[in-house]
Amino acid sequence: MRAAEHWLDYELIDSSMGERLERWGDIILIRPDPNVIWNTKKENPLWHKAHARYLRSHSGGGRWQEYKKIPERWQISYRDMVFNVKPMGFKHTGIFPEQAVNWDFASDLISHSKRGLNVLNLFGYTGCATVSCLKAGASVCHVDASKGMVSWAKENAVSSKVADRPVRWIVDDCVKFVQREIRRGRRYDGIILDPPSYGRGPMGEVWKLEDSIYSFIELCAQVLSDDAAFVILNSYTAGLSPSVMEYIMRSVIEKQRGGRVTSDEIGIVSSDTGLVLPCGATTIWQK
Repeated sequence: MRAAEHWLDYELIDSSMGERLERWGDIILIRPDPNVIWNTKKENPLWHKAHARYLRSHSGGGRWQEYKKIPERWQISYRDMVFNVKPMGFKHTGIFPEQAVNWDFASDLISHSKRGLNVLNLFGYTGCATVSCLKAGASVCHVDASKGMVSWAKENAVSSKVADRPVRWIVDDCVKFVQREIRRGRRYDGIILDPPSYGRGPMGEVWKLEDSIYSFIELCAQVLSDDAAFVILNSYTAGLSPSVMEYIMRSVIEKQRGGRVTSDEIGIVSSDTGLVLPCGATTIWQK
């Protein structure tokens, strides 16, 4: 398990009965998490002093129940990056804190490279990985199908003071974008993929991870440069274990280019218990 342990502005305090108790800066939130199937006692008093709790609806979706007034947005920092937090109507805040282990991996690799790396961030969401790569000195192409998410990513680039770095912001279906990049002959030294389990592109294109990921990795292999350095593949889909994703990456990327593939779960350490909450899986190919 690779655990995110270097946060100061975010804290997983406790988890029990399908919920997380979290601190985002000065704001305490309670959010549902399907991985939390244990029913340990909720002894921390902050369970009863949270600013807001996300309540799921039996008909789908849900809403935030505020116990104390929370701002529409606020900022938290990770290392030298500043991200904008916004509680959304489907429980998320725009940041996946466990992904800090992957931001750190990419940042360290880029900063120690003897050349400038050109990175493609697919399903880039609110741009935390993009900001991390820009901070480390890479040029980045950030792609997401949601115009709103790309706008949010730009805001994070501004707050982190990297908006003037070499970055392209693209609103597009990721599969179609990669297909066009192949035809255009563009190549990248690193690729970051954090695809959703299910989603739709801007023109209604359907994406289902289990059905699409192998062929998509084959596509992505075609936009890697001759001297490519890394590919990071993340998944929150229960059916895609680290070993399944490793098999795909070894079958496609490692078979073509050598190097090595590693895979593991990623998670967050609970400050109350010292235990690690699993939050998905990541597989990495490295030259």
